[in-house]
Parts: sequence; C-alpha cells; structure tokens
Amino acid sequence: MKPLVAIVGRPNVGKSMLFNKLCGQRLSIVEDTPGVTRDRLYARCEWGGRSFDIVDTGGIEPDSDDQILTFMRRQAEIAIQNATVIVFVCDIRTGVTASDQDVAALLLRSGKPVVLAVNKMDQVGPTNPDIYEFYNLGLGDPIAVSAMHGAGTGDLLDACLVHFPPEEDEEEDDDTIRVAVIGKPNVGKSSLVNRILGEERVIVSDVAGTTRDAIDSYFENDKGKFCFIDTAGLRKKSRVDDRIEKFSVLRTTMAVERCDVCLILIDANEGVTEQDTKVAGLAHEAGKASIIVVNKWDAIEKDGKTMDRMRQEVMRDLSYMTYAPIVFISALTGQRVDRLFDLIGFVHDQASMRITTGMLNSVLADATARVQPPTDKGRRLKIYYMTQVGIRPPHFVCFCNDARLFHFSYQRYLENQIRATFGLEGTPVRLTIRQKGDKEG
Repeated sequence: MKPLVAIVGRPNVGKSMLFNKLCGQRLSIVEDTPGVTRDRLYARCEWGGRSFDIVDTGGIEPDSDDQILTFMRRQAEIAIQNATVIVFVCDIRTGVTASDQDVAALLLRSGKPVVLAVNKMDQVGPTNPDIYEFYNLGLGDPIAVSAMHGAGTGDLLDACLVHFPPEEDEEEDDDTIRVAVIGKPNVGKSSLVNRILGEERVIVSDVAGTTRDAIDSYFENDKGKFCFIDTAGLRKKSRVDDRIEKFSVLRTTMAVERCDVCLILIDANEGVTEQDTKVAGLAHEAGKASIIVVNKWDAIEKDGKTMDRMRQEVMRDLSYMTYAPIVFISALTGQRVDRLFDLIGFVHDQASMRITTGMLNSVLADATARVQPPTDKGRRLKIYYMTQVGIRPPHFVCFCNDARLFHFSYQRYLENQIRATFGLEGTPVRLTIRQKGDKEG
C-alpha cells in the first residue's frame, strides 16, 4: 500500500485549494462556499522520489447538527483512520478558533503523526507573527503555506515524508480494472459502492446530488483488483445553473474517460428516462465496455415475466447499446451484487480482445458471400480486407474500392457478423472505412 496523506481541517480554510496545488491538477471542486467538498477525494502524488496518495476531506465541524456536516465529519474520521500522516490546515486570517482546538484534540487522540499547516500566508516578506499563536494547539511547529501561490508546499511535503514508512517494493497494479459507476442523481450509485466496499466510503443520503465529486475506491477480492469511481449524478442540462453542478457534469465525463468499464445505473421504479439515455450515451460515445445495472429491484412487485418485460424495455430505450449485458440488483439488500464482479471481468476481457487478420477475413468472406455488398449506378462495393487496429473498444479498419458505396446498413451487418462469431459482448465496436489509395493507416 502507498502511504496516504489526509488533509483535514474545519470548513473553508483552503483544504481543497491546497490539495489541488499539491497534486498539480484541478481535481477538487474549489468554491468559497463552506461544505463544497463533501466526500473524500484521492489523488496520486510524487515528492522526493516517493509516490503516495493524498486525500482531501470535507471540513470537520465538531459540534454540528446539520445532516450533511455530520456526514462530512464521519468521512473525515474514516480518512484519519486510514492515513499515514495527517495535514491539519488552519487559517491565519481567523487565528486559532475553538473549532481548531477541538479538531486538534481529535487528531491527538488518533495517535497519528500530524503536520500543522497555516494557510493563507499570501504576503511576501517577513513572517506574520500571528503564526506563533498556532503553537497553542500542541501539534509542533506550524508550517506557513499559501495554497493560492504554492509557497511553503515543499516544506509541508518534506515534513510529511519524515513520517513515511521505509520504502518497500511498491509495485503498481496494472491489472486493476477501473469501474465508473454512473447514472442520474439518486439512483443508488453511492449505495452500490458502499455495499461493495462494506464500509461507509461514500456519503449516502436521499438528498439528490449529495455526491459532487468523483471518488476512487480500491477493492480486491478473489475475482480480481478493482478501482470503483463513484460519480456525481448527472442532472438535466437546464438544471445545471449552479457552478458546482457544472463541475460535477464535467467530472462524470472525466470519470468515464479514465475508466475501463462503466456500470450504468437505472432506477427499476422509473425505468429508462431521457436522462438515462444521455448518461448511457456518454459511455457508448467514449467506447467503454458497459453493464446496465437495474437497481432497486427489491422495490418492484414481480410476477414470472417482470424481468423479461423490463429487459425488453431497456433494450428498446437503449437500442444503440444492445451489446451491454443487463443485470437486476438491489444495492440495499445486496441481491445479485456479487454477480457484478464476474461481469466486469468478462466485459473488460471482451473489450480487450484481439482478433487476427486471417480470422477476420474469413468472417468477411463468409459475410460478403451471404449478403452481396451494395451497388450504386452500376458500381459494386468491393471490400479487399479487414484488420484490427485497436482495443478497448475493438477497432477495425475495412479497405474497399469506394467508401461512398459502403452504406451504413452494410457496416451494421458486418459488425453483427463479427459479434456473432467472436462475441464482443458488453463493448462497442468501432469500424473505420478506408478507400484504396487513402494514406492513413
């Protein structure tokens, strides 16, 4: 396991901005609204020749009754339990507050090494003498940082490195399958991730839109190694007037881009909505292996044909994704959740399949003999050969005499013939047409 650095503190002291500065990417949503970072958010960092993970947490409000703030406090506590080193961020402008003292007491009780960072030291020149007040927290020497300008972050990381365990051979897990859990708000994405991980890793609340960031959770079992990315629910575009919400739509798109397999969650009570077709479209357009997961199946009154009817409705409404397997689960009761692991591994393998040119061309010869290529004004389409140029998704190139004759319906026919022979379940297929004489490969 890589060392884990947790950034904690009360709301609005600049934790997310510091997190972004340390990991060098704009991963965490930064807004000066307290409570914007609600979940823990991870990133991989390197410093001083060591690679480690860094986690941004929601602000800790020790005595809050507010439901979301209580959730955030619980999340931060989980991050503290798992951390190698804790960076406690305070704000020079407010000085030491009662909340800071409460959080400091909580951190001292945890027994973990703590590095104290005093943020918003944005002035150049002599050190602001107010920093000495922070010695009262009993956490050792405060380190002056400016998350906005990046000043002091090197000293901060040096102080963290001191507490890292000796470097074992930390090898990268290249065989980890990255799984994005996507869907409209309140469809049960976070509940599913929590059910899989067996801990309250993601805030679950029936307030729609509780998860705003995309969060990574690593999980390993006898079926393999997985990284689950829980994403903010995608809302209708007209509802995206809130700037924070805009970030979340972008984040879901980014999560789809960096995953290997998409779990597209659909609410069994509502069936496929227009919003679901947009979410599924993101995965399809990105060429990702996908599984359609119908959640809340426990809430449906069933007879012998309910599942078949629902399956037909899903295939009708998501007609461009008939390749995706459909599974009916309940994140609440855990019904059929275990089956997801086999399916994830299966569709990932299908999307990674390589087919030799010889095998492809024997399928092509068979297909063209069975259904003649189309003609137009006396000119007949001639297909010379086909070859595979990429995986995830499988990408094939067809060389022919005239690309204009290669009608879309004939492309669809060839794709179906390839699928009938090789399977390729759960993954889209890309087919590129090249005309003889085209220079591109």
